[in-house]
Amino acid sequence: MAILLSMKKIFVFWDNSNIFISAKTVAAEREGGDAAYQVRIQFDQLLQLALAGRTLEYAIAVGSVPPPMRHVWNHLEHAGVKVELFERGSLSSREQAVDQALQTHMLRKALDYNGTPGIAVMLTGDGAGFLDGVGFHADLERMHKKGWGVEVLAWERTCNPRLKDWANKIGVFVPLESFYDAITFTEDDSGALRRAKPLDISQRKMTK
Repeated sequence: MAILLSMKKIFVFWDNSNIFISAKTVAAEREGGDAAYQVRIQFDQLLQLALAGRTLEYAIAVGSVPPPMRHVWNHLEHAGVKVELFERGSLSSREQAVDQALQTHMLRKALDYNGTPGIAVMLTGDGAGFLDGVGFHADLERMHKKGWGVEVLAWERTCNPRLKDWANKIGVFVPLESFYDAITFTEDDSGALRRAKPLDISQRKMTK
């Protein structure tokens, strides 16, 4: 008996750096002023947006390790998300091996998962490297060819157009701008400036 795609298990692959850096661009355009420096991600509601009321089978988030963020990562771990953190390079201040680590987890699930292929929910905006067979887009292609459903959640403002178009064609693309007020908040050294609003997923597209 065929299993409906909607009954497949949810696997979340979360590139936090890409989500956060792109949020700064969107915040500057939407709120102006110092919003680019004040915007933060409301992690729990972003995870809820990724799941959209479905049961989580597996989730991995990768990012960096600035000390003030540790309590946020702890919160994600308590919610069932595996977290892998990487030091920033001492010379470049860029994260080391983050993309490659997340891609490794994607490919392992595609190759080693013994159950029916699930739905890969990708939190990113980076579709670079596809033409060379590398990058998140290329690995999502590989998963899709093996029967996996694909949902891409990304900031439309900065998302790679090829990744967006492909996701819309074969699966689901969710522009995070539609949920900006619920998945972000702003704060400065004095505390919260704008709190996140309640999340409404009634308009969130899902794989059928």
